[in-house]
Amino acid sequence: MIGIISDTHENEEAIKKAVALFKEKNVDFVVHCGDIVSPPMLEYFKELKMKFVYGNNDGERAGLKEMCKKLDFDEIKDEIEFTHDGKKFYVYHGTKSKILNNAIQSNKYDYVLTGHTHTKRDDKIGKTRIINPGALFRVYPYTVAMLDAQDDKLEFYPI
Repeated sequence: MIGIISDTHENEEAIKKAVALFKEKNVDFVVHCGDIVSPPMLEYFKELKMKFVYGNNDGERAGLKEMCKKLDFDEIKDEIEFTHDGKKFYVYHGTKSKILNNAIQSNKYDYVLTGHTHTKRDDKIGKTRIINPGALFRVYPYTVAMLDAQDDKLEFYPI
């Protein structure tokens, strides 16, 4: 099971609740689709295995990169690819729609994980399932998602 979160925007109380939910559900790891905002926010995720991408509000990139290294997380980048349960994933915050749409249209990925819009999304284009978990900022209710890639089952959770 993969946890998916995005656009946390330093909402510490919501982050704590989301982390508690991910721990309760015993996720294998969590993917953060960007807009963490500042390095201290990464401390809240230290008990989880994490993958991060930068968002358009992540101005302290050097600090975020250093904190990810310090906490032994995977390197934070603008976009990442990985394989899990035999499925190919692409993660990008979604700031530039052309980059996001090119990844979706490429038909190279089973899953494209994105954020930016603060709106939940679960679409399928070709063989690619596009997932946006929603946000922990501005749009209420706050939501995160959990994906069982083996069974292709997705569930959104209010925070």
